[in-house]
Amino acid sequence: MIGLGRMGGPMAQRLTRGGHRVAGLARNPDALRQLEEMNIVSAASFDELVNSLKPPRIVWLMIPAGAPVDENIAGLLPLLEPDDVIVDGGNSNYKDTQRRAQRLKANRIHYVDAGTSGGVWGLQNGYSIMVGGDEEVVARLRPIFETLAPAADKGWGRVGPHGAGHFTKMVHNGIEYGMMQAYGEGFAIMRHKTEFSLDLHQVAEIWRDGSVVQSWLLDLTSAALAKNPQLDGIAPYVSDSGEGRWTVAEAIDLDVAAPVITLALLQRLQSRDPESFSNKLLSAMRNQFGGHEMKKE
Repeated sequence: MIGLGRMGGPMAQRLTRGGHRVAGLARNPDALRQLEEMNIVSAASFDELVNSLKPPRIVWLMIPAGAPVDENIAGLLPLLEPDDVIVDGGNSNYKDTQRRAQRLKANRIHYVDAGTSGGVWGLQNGYSIMVGGDEEVVARLRPIFETLAPAADKGWGRVGPHGAGHFTKMVHNGIEYGMMQAYGEGFAIMRHKTEFSLDLHQVAEIWRDGSVVQSWLLDLTSAALAKNPQLDGIAPYVSDSGEGRWTVAEAIDLDVAAPVITLALLQRLQSRDPESFSNKLLSAMRNQFGGHEMKKE
């Protein structure tokens, strides 16, 4: 049986469909009922979760990066036994993962980082999983990864030691930033070419087959445009999970030029500044040195 601490429903469902017995942790009574409806053993506390698992246990954390991961590990550690495994499937910083692995090693608890991509579509399509950790431990978890992946021999693999899985997922997300930015800019150019009255959803559909720019991101773009062609009601504000920042920082540390990923990150930051002081100052400077007109609010 696999214990999934606060894990998303789709991943748990995919495991149960694959024949694995799964226990899930939830504090909310409604969430507990939902787990039971999915044939998942429900647990309302760390004690209940750990006690529902047969040693050696596998506890998979799917929670936000940072302090929440450390807090969950602290809550689990007194309850686990030597040879149990904690898997972090979230978007943790790989340096934190290396630190946690060393800490748990002293308690003879195994730690595996599983950078996971697939989002809400993972239940249907399977997840891409980049795994870091000891080879023997990853081999023990192989049936789990094979079930979660698109196929037993596709979409997952051990990429290296502790931290390698999260490092690879970090770069994966950095690349994603650049791809999303390119799609956004390209469709914006077409939207502004008003003389052609282009149907952007139609263009996306054409590109989805046979084009060198076809991708799952393009599939999702097409779906979004079909539902809301003018993107009405959506603010031009783009958040980030932090992994783009980590990718850019790592590129700087390694002396690797990464202008596309860096600029994509900066564009997201710029989207959050509706009062853009820097742009106002640019306008003011042009007025000062050349008498250029300034647009008033």
